[in-house]
Amino acid sequence: MRQIVLDTETTGIDPAEGHRIIEIGCVELMERQTTGRHYHVYINPEREVEAEAIGVHGITNEFLADKPKFADVAAEFFEFIKGTELVIHNAAFDIGFMDAEFARLKPVRKTADHCGVVDSLAIARKKHPGQKNNLDALCKRYGVDNSSRDLHGALLDAEILAEVYLLLTGGQTALSLDAGNDGAGGEGGIRRLAADRKPLNVVRASNEEVSAHDEFMELLAKQAGETVWGKLAQKE
Repeated sequence: MRQIVLDTETTGIDPAEGHRIIEIGCVELMERQTTGRHYHVYINPEREVEAEAIGVHGITNEFLADKPKFADVAAEFFEFIKGTELVIHNAAFDIGFMDAEFARLKPVRKTADHCGVVDSLAIARKKHPGQKNNLDALCKRYGVDNSSRDLHGALLDAEILAEVYLLLTGGQTALSLDAGNDGAGGEGGIRRLAADRKPLNVVRASNEEVSAHDEFMELLAKQAGETVWGKLAQKE
């Protein structure tokens, strides 16, 4: 399954008031593993960025002046996300802005008509009710490094969210045994122990411990009937 973890930055908080997207960041997942592919673009919103928004993401009007307009990147962006499952933290916010941007173009597109949408905030609230579930709080809860996140940024936040989402929904993010490794134990592969290493210390049960175990198993057999341990003992 192909998933796209997505985040946006905007000129303000409400697209109904004419606010626009100024940054899009996407990270691709395939079968719950990052692929290294991403989509990232800054966009000239054709309007002023509010001072409060600049305080959140640090993206200034001067920086955006020579960036492409949404109409210039819309086709490429749509092709990257089309047919995928989008993973977004507080999805209603980003989808609202995306649909407002697509509505200005021909043909008019609605994101949910072409993509599945998963709201990681809704998942976090269900899993951790009554707790803070913003991205910083989830990073702290799941041990995800967000030390480089002084300001919000669409691509950085998408990368962080990808790691948080995998931990939030499945625990382990990836397991790579590097089947193609040449046996040398390279980085990311299987680490092989030296043949001349010190042998492990084997601790065996004492006679008293064995007797206590046998007595317990006899009691268990009387109470519960035949046990797995009893079947194994009969085969020996």
